[in-house]
Amino acid sequence: MKAKEARELSTGEVATKLRETRDQLLHLRLRKNTGQIEKTHELRALRKDVARLETVLKQKAESGNRKPETASA
Repeated sequence: MKAKEARELSTGEVATKLRETRDQLLHLRLRKNTGQIEKTHELRALRKDVARLETVLKQKAESGNRKPETASA
């Protein structure tokens, strides 16, 4: 998933996608430890997806907490 795609999702959708991606990563790690995985590059891709989703979620949370700037005149 690209960061641009993640930014287009709502906060709830990003959280759901993050949970699903973490679950996939867990299962892939378990399969790696038992020697059942052939495509080890998928681990790295999922870790990066988790980081992207966490970053977007944090950005959305920060943008919601900002106070509107008032013009001083």
